[in-house]
Amino acid sequence: MTDKVIIALDAMGGDYAPVETVHGAVDAVAEHPEIKVLLVGKQDEIEKELQKYSYNKENIEVVNATEIIEMGEVPTKAIREKKDSSLVVAMKLVHDGQADAVVSAGSTGAILVGGQLVVGRIKGIKRPALAPFLPSKKGFSLLIDCGANVDARPEHLVQFAQMGTVYFENVMGKKNPTVGIVNIGTEEEKGNQLVKDTKPLMKECKNINYIGSVEARELVSGAADVIVCEAFVGNVVLKFFEGLALTLFGSLKEGLMSSTRTKLGALLVKPALKGLKNQFDTSSQGGAPLLGLKGLVVKAHGNSSSKEIEIALKQCISFKKQKINEKIKESICD
Repeated sequence: MTDKVIIALDAMGGDYAPVETVHGAVDAVAEHPEIKVLLVGKQDEIEKELQKYSYNKENIEVVNATEIIEMGEVPTKAIREKKDSSLVVAMKLVHDGQADAVVSAGSTGAILVGGQLVVGRIKGIKRPALAPFLPSKKGFSLLIDCGANVDARPEHLVQFAQMGTVYFENVMGKKNPTVGIVNIGTEEEKGNQLVKDTKPLMKECKNINYIGSVEARELVSGAADVIVCEAFVGNVVLKFFEGLALTLFGSLKEGLMSSTRTKLGALLVKPALKGLKNQFDTSSQGGAPLLGLKGLVVKAHGNSSSKEIEIALKQCISFKKQKINEKIKESICD
């Protein structure tokens, strides 16, 4: 492996692939010359898109893969049967040490299954977990898990807290980040059985800064740096947050454009509104890494634009340079 961060990009994954994935790769290598992108997918389609751009050919390479895993396919069946799909080939590159990371905007289910079956879990990690950043009043909080483990057990949630702590410390640069568990109240007796059984384990865990329960209304205020929950709750939180942000800013824009008077007012507040919108943009920190695997797997939004793909690729730089996987292994598994 060279000093470059080599990323296998599933060029056929996502609603707008390969147009946006290729565009994102070209922009990423232009802005970050330490990245080399392996565009994995149908070679003729990828090369047709690449012809639109000027780029450093040493930093982009096409890896042919003849199949595509569609969104509606059964994940386990697709991963096992479509060995020459863009996603499986990209993940094999990571497994074989030819790439540091894989980024895909494809099927979440297939990415989760492929991550475990092809890339493989770190020894000692019981379950990998998806960990996106959520914007908050204080900056960003890490939500873990948001989609990988619907039927998690207490010991899994404790590991999520440990992995999330390592990731947050190294990526956000904050030592000893606070950890909270999503709950319906802050009182000790509140919560379902999973939460109640997890609390004492969290308190006993020495390598996390556990502060107790966090209610859903407190998430946007940044009540905890690392927000722990099982995937059903986490996915509901994430999707609600994304939908609420889109609805609020959409309604605000509609209101401001409703008359000449409001349009004039909009000009005055435009800079502040733009900053607020950027602050609460869920895509501004890239995709969600699947923590706990031997290599980095990043799930980008299915409707990712080229900019979101670029951010997801950039995200892989700090993951490699900060040696996140090695630190997770040292902190939890050794």
